[in-house]
Amino acid sequence: MPATFKMSNKGVGQLLKSQMIQADMLYRAEEIAKAAQALAPVGSPARDPHPGHYKGSFEVSTTTRGGRRRDRATATVTNTAYYARWVEYGTEKVAAHHVLLRAAQAGGGD
Repeated sequence: MPATFKMSNKGVGQLLKSQMIQADMLYRAEEIAKAAQALAPVGSPARDPHPGHYKGSFEVSTTTRGGRRRDRATATVTNTAYYARWVEYGTEKVAAHHVLLRAAQAGGGD
């Protein structure tokens, strides 16, 4: 007789919010943050009034109320430098570096 499986939506929901999943999301986000720090551009002290500020401004946060429905564990990597958006996406005068994009593509997976 073949095995049968009946999925429990409540059980899956509990799994997605579990400490185990949250810990894994945190681990992956920390790996992405490490990769982003390695990729981050640093200006020369002669031309940049705050060299290394962008590189040192990566932060990781986690929650169990993430996702579209706020029903799962997530982790987020952010950069708190006020100009982080311009480093990531570029401007009309400066090319985009895509630091977080490249870090997310390179890190976090096993």
